[in-house]
Amino acid sequence: MPIPSRAALVDHLVRTRIAGDVATPRDNNLSHYRKLANGDRHYWLGLELGDRWTDEQDVLAVMAERCGVNDDPAHRQGQDTIDPELTVDALERMAARLRKAADGRERVLFATGHPGGMLDVHRQTADALRRAGCEIVRIPSGLMADEGMVFQFADVAMLERGATLWHTHSPAPMAAILDAMAHLGRPLPDLVVADHGWAGCAGQRGLDAIGYADCNDPALFLGEAEGTLQVTVPLDDHVTDPRFYDPMTDYLLHAAGLLEEERVEEARVEEPAA
Repeated sequence: MPIPSRAALVDHLVRTRIAGDVATPRDNNLSHYRKLANGDRHYWLGLELGDRWTDEQDVLAVMAERCGVNDDPAHRQGQDTIDPELTVDALERMAARLRKAADGRERVLFATGHPGGMLDVHRQTADALRRAGCEIVRIPSGLMADEGMVFQFADVAMLERGATLWHTHSPAPMAAILDAMAHLGRPLPDLVVADHGWAGCAGQRGLDAIGYADCNDPALFLGEAEGTLQVTVPLDDHVTDPRFYDPMTDYLLHAAGLLEEERVEEARVEEPAA
């Protein structure tokens, strides 16, 4: 399929409700902002926010600026939004960081707490970076966290419980990976591409971290605002069909110059004449 233009991607994001009028209701968003401001660490996603975000109106202001939710504090019920233009802006910032990783042949770790939605986005990105010469980090075996197993499938680290891939916001699985790598004397990743607590933990540990977040997960946007995360892409992270993310992923990899056919063409152009 052709790579979507920016305008076509924006239209696609709205039609599939990855952005625009998303499924997450306003009262759920505000509840999460309030709980974060009240110090509930479940909503900090592995970041250490201290007492810097104790006013939920400050959290709402950042979410309006970086995610595109309604900035009116009196709007408390009904629909909320993600601005698709902000989604594409963030994808382009993410593409620049992926390009840097490819150029430097960096070690990159992928992880997701939303395997039902984001797994293939991460897998395709990992495939593209491997083709570009990056090392996709393999995590140590036998790791446990949150009463589950931390393991890797299709180059992406996830939590598994009872033979089921687990939806988790917890930073504990990423902490288990990074602690084990340090214990084994293995070099830590140059870049982490993730979501939820996996991204928050990596950024808090001082690693370059980029990732995705929904409008009811404000911590990663606060982390980006403070510089703890390099990029946070706003989107609904579990729409009705994970294939809806494919045009977005194509746009991201195209912007990074990482689509396979582009790299083949680039190699042809650089190949010396016989």
